Amino acid sequence: MKRLIVPVLLCSSFFSSYAAHAEVLDKIIAVVEDDVILDRELEREAAAVRQRIEASNAAMPPSFILRKQVLERMIVDKLQRQLAERAGITVGEEMLNSQAAEIAQRNNMDLPEFRSELERQGISYQSFLDNIRNEIIISQLRGREIGGRIKVTDKEVEHYMETQDKIGEEATQYHLGHILIAVQEAASAKEIQKARAKADGLVEKLRAGEDFTEAAMTYSDGDNALKGGDLGWRSMGDIPTMFAEEVGKMKPGDIADPIRSPSGFHIVKLLEQKGALDHHMVTKTKVRHILIKTNELIDDAEARKRLLALKERLANGEDFAALARAHSDDKGSAIKGGGLDWVGPGDLVKPFEEAMTKLSVNEVSEPVQTQFGWHLIQVLDRENKDNSAEFKKNLVRDAIRKRKIEEETELWVRRLRDEAFVEIYQDRL
Repeated sequence: MKRLIVPVLLCSSFFSSYAAHAEVLDKIIAVVEDDVILDRELEREAAAVRQRIEASNAAMPPSFILRKQVLERMIVDKLQRQLAERAGITVGEEMLNSQAAEIAQRNNMDLPEFRSELERQGISYQSFLDNIRNEIIISQLRGREIGGRIKVTDKEVEHYMETQDKIGEEATQYHLGHILIAVQEAASAKEIQKARAKADGLVEKLRAGEDFTEAAMTYSDGDNALKGGDLGWRSMGDIPTMFAEEVGKMKPGDIADPIRSPSGFHIVKLLEQKGALDHHMVTKTKVRHILIKTNELIDDAEARKRLLALKERLANGEDFAALARAHSDDKGSAIKGGGLDWVGPGDLVKPFEEAMTKLSVNEVSEPVQTQFGWHLIQVLDRENKDNSAEFKKNLVRDAIRKRKIEEETELWVRRLRDEAFVEIYQDRL
């Protein structure tokens, strides 16, 4: 529909009407310390909450109650932001953009696509960034004010496991990835063989380290291809019968051989498993590296160039350990020939771990950048270890810590609210 442009008569009655309207829109609903909350701010937040409630098909509370609840949340948020500002907590653009990109990736989009989708849904990208900034700041504030005070002792973990431990009693849940190589119902033997060969080749690539999400988006004929093949969390009863037997024998990270069905060949990956803790396997990697740090004399291009030269020397037969001792800026590992010993998931920074995971044993990476500089990485060995006992203790420790943080946060927020100067104009709600 074409938008109409209506001229406005610039008379005194128009200005007085506009001023009165502006005053209504901008009336103060609450004073929070040395700041205020305006009616239009409250209405904007309340409208967003209404939209979420409608989308979830939940019962809508009366408008007065909704506005009151939203206002209380805004007051607490504002108090926390004020405290964070006094503490000098800020969020840089780099961190903000990185977080936005990560959220876009979780939605299987790049940042421009995600931004377009937000705007299509009527959500301003700047508003989205402001919300992220607010969440990060409050999270950092709570980490500083509360997280550092929370301690969980070994005795608490042991007592919990003896008296209250329910971990493992819930039904086992499987997080599955899926790729379908489709075969037409009336396919010839040759077409079926071609599809089988394609599925076998893809399984080989995936087991060698090719990214499953990207492969699903590229090759899968399934309905969930654009979601990276993610089937979500399912109990055994919710898993298709043709997959169930295979999934029951798999460990997280395993990729099954292609499974034939009338629709084609299915490739299934067990991404994660929770509920059953009889066996929790982790992959340990023995790895070494050479680090070149950047500084005022060595920029990114120069660091990368030096590592490529070292990689060429390795290809010509020179010893990695000797080159690490001579050239690596990580002095702690350099004396061990670059060795970082055995590492598990989460022990190293994400870019390093991602590059390391894709390497075969004895393979040397291309130069990899992290916050520490540029690395050449070589995997020396890999092995699966059963760390079920330690894993269960860590889950219990995390559960206790989470409960303590929730309890302490509730007390801290209540105290912050009670001790602050807040005046609410009830007649304007």
